[in-house]
Amino acid sequence: MTVETIAVPDPGPGEAVVRVQACGVCHTDLHYREGAINDDFPFLLGHEAAGIVEEVGDGVGSVTPGDFVVLAWRAPCGRCRSCLRARPWYCFDSLNATQKMTLGDAPLAPALGIGAFADRTLVAAGQCVKVDPAASPAVAGLIGCGVMAGLGAVLHTGNVQPGDSVAVFGCGGVGDAAIAGAKLAGATTIVAVDIDARKLEGAKAFGATHVVDSTAEDPVDAVRRATGGFGADVCVEAVGHPKVLEQAFYARDLAGTLVQVGVPDPSMRIELPMIEFFGRGGALKPSWYGDCLPTRDFPHLIDLYLQGRLDLDRFVSETIPIDGVEEAFHRMERGEVLRSVVVFD
Repeated sequence: MTVETIAVPDPGPGEAVVRVQACGVCHTDLHYREGAINDDFPFLLGHEAAGIVEEVGDGVGSVTPGDFVVLAWRAPCGRCRSCLRARPWYCFDSLNATQKMTLGDAPLAPALGIGAFADRTLVAAGQCVKVDPAASPAVAGLIGCGVMAGLGAVLHTGNVQPGDSVAVFGCGGVGDAAIAGAKLAGATTIVAVDIDARKLEGAKAFGATHVVDSTAEDPVDAVRRATGGFGADVCVEAVGHPKVLEQAFYARDLAGTLVQVGVPDPSMRIELPMIEFFGRGGALKPSWYGDCLPTRDFPHLIDLYLQGRLDLDRFVSETIPIDGVEEAFHRMERGEVLRSVVVFD
């Protein structure tokens, strides 16, 4: 990662320029950096962001200059077959800016259509979700990706209900958000599974009732012991690894739900006996962005935060300047942070 001067065009019809105030360093940015998403270099990374709308193009009525917004990488188009079937959280043609930001003569590929490791970024106006400006940008921006993905995996994809048991495999930012979501939903047993004792200790602060070090004991057996011998009603895989997915699959109760929200490497494969797939019943569900509807969910989560019911501050491990992203990636790889957040003056 290097800091460069880029060109941000004036917003065209349906577009907005946002002055970025804060942007989290998400693991998906690292996937881009490592070439695990696509090869559309050069990238403008950063997508977990909040800021102020500076300018809007023709036809924009959803936001106006001065609005405090969280940027969403899903902005339902309202026209695709999923939107027309009243399932906008699955939108298959999400809106992005039509124009390109550039580095010299080279068009930039903005991460998830946002590109917010920059003090200004160009997005589709539909990606700007207005929220209560009482929330700090460093906290609010996290709603735009990792926190929403984890919370939504539990609240929407997994449909956790009061009294359910939940097991979360992987206690990074997304996994801890899933734990927080399980607590919000009223789950009575919340099992956190990881290989890092520091992360397990942190998971307790988000609401885990049991923790499992999978280097020291079999996580499937441990989840069953914590749930009366049955397995969890909902298991969330928040790592993106075939072995962890297999553990989560077998840690479910009969007819339980497995939710995968961890982003895998494109080369990864899963293999399960068909008799187990059939015989255990239930549901295996990938979670796209926590199956969220940003215009509905972002303001709601910010309100929960301002009411003291959702501790978003705990996700922010550190704030850094824009030239600190490369080292933040290394701290992420070493498991030293939940979120480093770039803060612009």
